[in-house]
Amino acid sequence: MDQETRLRKAKAILEDELFIEAFDILRSELLERWEHSSSKEAEARESIWLGLQLLLRVRRHFQSILETEEMEKIRDKNNPYI
Repeated sequence: MDQETRLRKAKAILEDELFIEAFDILRSELLERWEHSSSKEAEARESIWLGLQLLLRVRRHFQSILETEEMEKIRDKNNPYI
């Protein structure tokens, strides 16, 4: 897949209402489960924490595609001969 297609798809995903809704719902559910866990449920809390980290990592992956493109545009504008 070429860079332009990746950029377009990443932007579409991050702006997609269903993706945003799903992300927000999953995050809220995980946080609620964590808040209502007891101190005796350390393994469950660790699992919830891992779920939150993975969820954030998915979003960051798409954001990094957009940010990398922006950085390349700035670099090309400032240093057109590099």
